[in-house]
Amino acid sequence: MLNRVILIGRLTRDPELRYTPSGVAVTQFTLAVDRNFTSQQGQREADFIPIVTWRQLAETCANYLRKGRLTAVEGRIQVRSYDNNEGRRVYVTEVVADNVRFLESNRSEGGGSYGGQGDGYSRSEGQRAGNNDDPFSDDGRPIDISDDDLPF
Repeated sequence: MLNRVILIGRLTRDPELRYTPSGVAVTQFTLAVDRNFTSQQGQREADFIPIVTWRQLAETCANYLRKGRLTAVEGRIQVRSYDNNEGRRVYVTEVVADNVRFLESNRSEGGGSYGGQGDGYSRSEGQRAGNNDDPFSDDGRPIDISDDDLPF
């Protein structure tokens, strides 16, 4: 059997970090993922998918992810239920992420990309000429990119 999900979308709000009574970090956020088709009015629709991360990955997401950031999430779908205050059974479907990749650099931290996997994360710094945030400002001249920054 297989339960594996890969999503790429944008955060709808900043992640919410909490701790369980035993001190385990858990972060929740929602990812807006565009659908592959448009509506009859020509508008693209999106699905809003709840994401949960645990432990060190949860703290990393809370520290570095912000509303609007493009993010890739890999994990599994989980369905859980609980009884609400009115005594009704409520079912929740969410993605429990074990790998989160930050696909856009955080401008306030000077660039770079952050990714989380399992209980840790790694940081790789991209090199750009000058202080301009526009990577295409060199008017077609070659850009120095290390092989580690290429996705293939």
